[in-house]
Amino acid sequence: MNRRTKIVVLGSALLLTAGAAASATASDAPRQREAAALTGTAELYRSAGDDITFTFDAHLAAKDKDDPLKATGTFEWSHYLGDNGGWAKAKVDCLVTGGKVAVVSGVVTDTNLPGSKGTRVGITVHDLGRHDRLGYSWATTEDLGPKDLPKCVSSAPFEKVKKGTGDFTVVPWNPPL
Repeated sequence: MNRRTKIVVLGSALLLTAGAAASATASDAPRQREAAALTGTAELYRSAGDDITFTFDAHLAAKDKDDPLKATGTFEWSHYLGDNGGWAKAKVDCLVTGGKVAVVSGVVTDTNLPGSKGTRVGITVHDLGRHDRLGYSWATTEDLGPKDLPKCVSSAPFEKVKKGTGDFTVVPWNPPL
């Protein structure tokens, strides 16, 4: 092989190796973590045997870390005792987390509860591993509460999650101060 061919082959090999290394480095680069999140499903404990389930898929993107009102996602719940009860699904409009506690609010988009569609509700979750707790804005009202509930408002997490069902995960929000 003549000298010029050797140089071209060696140069091509070096370029291919550098390109592959750069590609691997780019794909191995750590993704920026989201600013906050609340995910998971759990059933609540009630001594009367109520079947109550809450599910969350709420996120605040890293690019929106300064504005919890830009949170996205959904949450839903159902509450039945025998044949009586109902369910609802809400679109997230705010998510604030601190440590292992999250407050999420949203507007009900789908439900079988008469007059509840369009109502804003808030839920608080305390992520305690297998002993998670939960509270909700309608805790002291007969229905889902006022339609003018402010965003990210809820109650203390007073409900206990049924043993073996809690898998809520809270990603703490660390806004720049």
